[in-house]
Order: sequence, then structure tokens, then C-alpha cells
Amino acid sequence: MRKAFKYRLYPTKPQRRDLDKTLMLCRQLYNAALQERRDAYKKAGRTVGFYEQKKWLPEIRAELPE
Repeated sequence: MRKAFKYRLYPTKPQRRDLDKTLMLCRQLYNAALQERRDAYKKAGRTVGFYEQKKWLPEIRAELPE
């Protein structure tokens, strides 16, 4: 038997702003990674894997002002 639970969030305005900012950054990072994979395949005909991109994440995060 499977059960599912739904929890509603009622964030305050500052919390909502922070959540939106976090989601925006995650979306931009995902889209940039996807674009990198597409470009690598189009230009060199090779694939860039998750683990190859993952090793660069600490460097990318260090460069971000947030």
C-alpha cells in the first residue's frame, strides 16, 4: 500500500523571495549545464557526462556572488 502526503507551504514575503531566488539560480545552472552538453556534442561530437560536470561545481559556486 502506497501513501502520499501533500504539505502546503505558506512562506512569508521574504521567504518567498529567497525561494524564488534559489529556484532561479538552480534553473540557470541546469540550463547552462545542458547547453554545455549540447555545445560539446555539436562541436566535437562527444558527450559531457554528469560526473565530468559535477567536478567543476565547487569552482562555479566559488565564483558566484550569492
